[in-house]
This record gives sequence, structure tokens and C-alpha cells, in this order.
Amino acid sequence: VQLVESGGGLVQPGGSLRLSCAASGFTFSTAAMSWYRQAPGKERELVATIHSAGGITNYADSMKGRFTISRDNAKNTVYLQMNSLKPEDTAVYYCYARRSIYVYWGQGTQVTVSS
Repeated sequence: VQLVESGGGLVQPGGSLRLSCAASGFTFSTAAMSWYRQAPGKERELVATIHSAGGITNYADSMKGRFTISRDNAKNTVYLQMNSLKPEDTAVYYCYARRSIYVYWGQGTQVTVSS
């Protein structure tokens, strides 16, 4: 099983980034996919989830209206579109998959929001 994130980097406040997570080694279409983040000195927190059935999405309150999670089951990829980025969004962003009793994590991608 592999989850490989990409798309992180340095962006100015107010800017946008699109993260991608390419999955392999399991049946992607039946997995709930999430993005988590962890800022320095803080606990890892849930950003957003997209469920396997119907594409139902959930967001942490601080991300609602700014972040959008989506998935392409044909490409085994989940995305996180991040707009209106703030310095407090600086963190390592992790891809997470849950299928039945199994969970998988990606290695993370750094997002830095700074002028």
C-alpha cells in the first residue's frame, strides 16, 4: 500500500495550493479518504474527509469555505484544494485512507504560508 502526496510548497498569504494523493495497493473506490495536518508543536488534526459512497464530505470548521476535498476514483487520487491560505495553515499535510479495519498514512507534504 502506498499513499504519495504532492503539491506542497511555499505560498504567500491569500494564495492557493492544490495537494494530490496518489493511492495504490488497495481498492481506492471503497476507501474513505482524508487529509490531516500537523503544525510544529501541535497535534495532528483532521482537515477534511470524503467518503467512498456518494462522495459525502466533511470539513473541520476552520477550513470550511476555504478548502475543498475531492476524489477521482479512475485515477486513485484524492485532492485538497486550498484557497485563501493563512500563515496558520502552515503544516505538514498527510493523506489518510480508511477501508474497513485498515488505515494507511502517506509520508506528508510540507505547506508553508509566508510572505
